[in-house]
Amino acid sequence: MTRGILTTCYATLSSGKATADKKGEGKLRQLYLDFYKDEPFVRIADSPPHTKHTWGNNLCLIYPLIDHRTGRLIVISCLDNLVKGAAGQAIQNMNLMLGLPEETGLQALAIYP
Repeated sequence: MTRGILTTCYATLSSGKATADKKGEGKLRQLYLDFYKDEPFVRIADSPPHTKHTWGNNLCLIYPLIDHRTGRLIVISCLDNLVKGAAGQAIQNMNLMLGLPEETGLQALAIYP
């Protein structure tokens, strides 16, 4: 792996909020889709992401699932920390502060050469 951050987070499901089955996993996925629907740089992935999927871009890929054996929530995410890190965050915040579209200057791949 040349660059990027791959994270796996675990949490206990709240009782009555989500069930540890396919139906609960579908509800969980929809919850994430709804929450991030207006975020231009967040994508809810259909399969576990790899750091190569975010190489040189400002995306954060998120893959939520439920471990049916343990009943735990697992969220896998990845980003390119050289773009989505401080530099990309600074540009994104500057765009918001100046009233520019949030994506300005962040859509081209940031790869040299």
